Amino acid sequence: MLPASIPRLCRFSLPEAPDDVRVGGMGSADGTPGDGLRIHDLSTAGVRRLQTVLDADDPAAVLASAIGRARHSVPLADVILRPPVEPDHEVWAAGVTYLRSKTARMEESAFSATAYDRVYEAARPEIFFKAVGARVVGPGEAVGIRSDARWSVPEPELALVIDARGRLVGCTIGNDMSSRDIEGENLLYLPQAKVYDRSCALGPWIVLGVDEATARGWQVAIEIQRGSAAVFHGTTAVSQIKRPFADLIDHLCRCQTFHSGAVLLTGTGIVPDESFTLAAGDEVTISISGIGTLANPVTVV
Repeated sequence: MLPASIPRLCRFSLPEAPDDVRVGGMGSADGTPGDGLRIHDLSTAGVRRLQTVLDADDPAAVLASAIGRARHSVPLADVILRPPVEPDHEVWAAGVTYLRSKTARMEESAFSATAYDRVYEAARPEIFFKAVGARVVGPGEAVGIRSDARWSVPEPELALVIDARGRLVGCTIGNDMSSRDIEGENLLYLPQAKVYDRSCALGPWIVLGVDEATARGWQVAIEIQRGSAAVFHGTTAVSQIKRPFADLIDHLCRCQTFHSGAVLLTGTGIVPDESFTLAAGDEVTISISGIGTLANPVTVV
C-alpha cells in the first residue's frame, strides 16, 4: 500500500449501483493515517470528471482540496475500481522504447525486422492509437485475446496521463494486449494486432504530481497465473525506457489536439518468448512500485 499522502485519482462505483461511476480521491495533504485505505466521493465536492482535477494548474492541490470538501468516503475494499479514463479519452501507445522490445519484435518478424531496428534509433518514435476510453477495462475486468490469433501476450507498461495542454500530470499502469503472430505476419497488420475489444487495461488509479526522474526509479513486474501455477513472470525498470517522456509526449501532441487529455503507454521491457501464449482463464498481474497493482483475468473475444 502506498503512503496515505500520495495523491491518487480514480473512478469507482459501488456494487449496488455498478453503472453509477464517480470520481474518487485517495490520499491527503497531511498524510492522515488510514486515509489511503478509503476513497473519497468527489462528486459530493462538485468533481464529476477527471479533467476537473487533471486540467488544473496544480492537480494534486485541487485533489487535496476536493478530498477535504468531500462529504462521503468508502473503504477501498467496498468499491469497484473503474478504468481511470473517461469514455471520451484517447489512449495511445509508444513502441520499441526498450531494447528488449526491439529485439523481440525483430525476432517475431523477419519480414519487418529492419523497421523495428530503424525506429529504435530514429529521431521519431513509433506511436500508434490504442483505444478510446469507453473500450478500456479496469481492475478485475477481463482483458481479451483475439479468437483468430495464435500467439497473444500482455505488455506491462507505465502509462503517462496527459492533460489538454499536453502536460504530464500523472501516471498509471497499462496493459497493452497484443497478438504477436498477427503483427509479425505483416507490419501493416499492427492495428489489428493491437486494437480490438478488451485489448487495453488501465488502473488502478492515477498517481498525481510525478516527475520523470521519480518515475524512472520505479520497477515494473508481471506475473501470469494459470490455475494454481505461475506460468510466467518478469521484471524490468522504467529507467530502461530509451526516450525521454517529454519527447514521447511532444510527438504524440504534434499536429493534434486532445480536448479531454490523453493517456500514452510507454512501451514494454518484458516480453514472453514465442513458446508462451495467454489462454482464457489466465490471471495477469502487473505491478509498478510507485503506483500499485493492476490485475485482470483473460477471456477470448
